[in-house]
Amino acid sequence: MADKLRVGILGFGTVGTGVVKGLTKNAELIAFRTGMTITITRIAVSNINRKREIEVNPAIITTDASQVTDADDIDLVVELIGGTDLAKDYVLAALNNGKSVVTANKSLIAKHGEELFQAAKKSDADLYYEASVAGGIPIIKGLREGFAGNHIECIYGILNGTCNYILTRMENEGVDFEPVLKEAQALGYAEADPELDVEGWDAAHKTCILGSLAYGAWYDMDEVHVEGISTLDQQDVKNAANLGYKIKLLGIIKHDSDQVQMRVHPTLLPQDKMLAKVDGVNNSVCVTGDFVGDAMFYGQGAGMEATASSVISDIVDVALNWKHKVNNRLPAFVEHTHYQKNLLPMSEIVCRYYIRLALADKPGTLGIVTSIFGKYDISLETVLQTASDSTNSVPVIIITHQAKEANIRAALKEIEESPVSDAKPIMIRIEDM
Repeated sequence: MADKLRVGILGFGTVGTGVVKGLTKNAELIAFRTGMTITITRIAVSNINRKREIEVNPAIITTDASQVTDADDIDLVVELIGGTDLAKDYVLAALNNGKSVVTANKSLIAKHGEELFQAAKKSDADLYYEASVAGGIPIIKGLREGFAGNHIECIYGILNGTCNYILTRMENEGVDFEPVLKEAQALGYAEADPELDVEGWDAAHKTCILGSLAYGAWYDMDEVHVEGISTLDQQDVKNAANLGYKIKLLGIIKHDSDQVQMRVHPTLLPQDKMLAKVDGVNNSVCVTGDFVGDAMFYGQGAGMEATASSVISDIVDVALNWKHKVNNRLPAFVEHTHYQKNLLPMSEIVCRYYIRLALADKPGTLGIVTSIFGKYDISLETVLQTASDSTNSVPVIIITHQAKEANIRAALKEIEESPVSDAKPIMIRIEDM
């Protein structure tokens, strides 16, 4: 094999532009560090006439993706078009042709990882996907290599910058969700259709990838419990702050014995935890291993340069493998049987809970509520009655001790249906880390 890696890129949008910029600007540095020259042989685009931030030789631009996936003069295919349908077809075509692949596509990996990994294994090709999770943060490399000698006890991740930006503004400025979302869209932090972000699905894709790498089984996205932030009330953000917490949308991955749990939802974190202090559009991932203890990764979770940095890191890994004739040195995914293949049902998880009730203002109400919690074996740590905006109902804030999710849901359903409840109870889970 030569000391040159010939790269074909699918997609020349924001991230594609960043990759071309990075490979061009730092070409000499990369060559010095690796002993390899990385050349961009061809770029496939959907619109050949689109004006772009960086100029490239027009001769390498094509609208035919097969000139990248099937070409004999390309060693590595970089997939940056997004989505799952065409991207899957192109990646499989490249792998089946024996070409290595680098992708930044989290939904593709989360939904079709198993099939792609098998294709890479069959072709003895590299498949790298660092940029699919947390932008420029090298968390996948950390899990695949840095923590290879550890049993991973838990992972907590702020994995969506849009949601973190919105929650930070809600907390710091006391504004409601909808106006902050509109401002985030105007600033380019949120898409015109923000559902993938604010309903938690983007974070769920990334959580599924990290959890699968940590526990050696490719978990089904449909089994991951997902809640977003669109229904969060400013009152709960204020209450959390008064109680010493911050609300973050977390991807939570952990195991108890051999039972693996994976979930995404708004979570109360103690204000003194480092993860609670991650604000704005930034991402962070905290990993606890049985030997390494706690490790925290922090940085930009999206954007042209941050994501391109991770893509280029993967390209460099492929180049080094190519140079030393060790394709598939680091398999795309390594399965093992230390943990359960099926995720622990959400109804079986155990944690503490923040609960906000609107109760009738009459004698005996609180006694009825506490008896219902007792019926379901739920112990109450804190009960606070707050100032009421209404003459008819009283806001009551409750923090529970550790309780099973199924019991909490059953108790809240019974309270909601009782004559002492004036509104649907609000519940947010607490993680003490």
